[in-house]
Amino acid sequence: MKPFQTVVQAGVAALVFFSGAACAGLFSDPDPHWKEGHYELPAPPLPSALREFPVDVTSRNRFLLDEHSVTVGEDGVVRYVLVVHTAGGAENVTFEGIRCEVAGWRIYAVGRDGGEWAVARDAGWQPIVDTAYNRPRAALAKEYLCDGVVPPRDVGEVVRRLRGREPALK
Repeated sequence: MKPFQTVVQAGVAALVFFSGAACAGLFSDPDPHWKEGHYELPAPPLPSALREFPVDVTSRNRFLLDEHSVTVGEDGVVRYVLVVHTAGGAENVTFEGIRCEVAGWRIYAVGRDGGEWAVARDAGWQPIVDTAYNRPRAALAKEYLCDGVVPPRDVGEVVRRLRGREPALK
């Protein structure tokens, strides 16, 4: 696997847009008492732990999830490292979370050269909408990480789904 590369400008522009949308109140949480739990930045992804998953038949990008990075927090957030190999040869790496209960997602950090993480600033929770930018998150939530509005039982369940041995509950 190539070393981390910086996020393409379109991804940065989308992150800035979504951060502004969160501040504008476009995402509301039905549980005003919910608090996000503690998390740690994961190790850089290893090629042997990357599992490709289908997103859209029209996309020329490859989407991979680092199975070693998947955690299911007590706060109900499923956290993971997403790796995108673009058709142009770039590699984008992000540490993200999906909250099944509200169909929301957020970016915690962006991968940099040398395996370092740059923490995302003001990257609040966003709704998972079916746009080209969010399609990988929608696919992950629907097919691998969520049982409707409930997170998976454990990390093993997610890994089995990624490896094709266990379907998500619909």
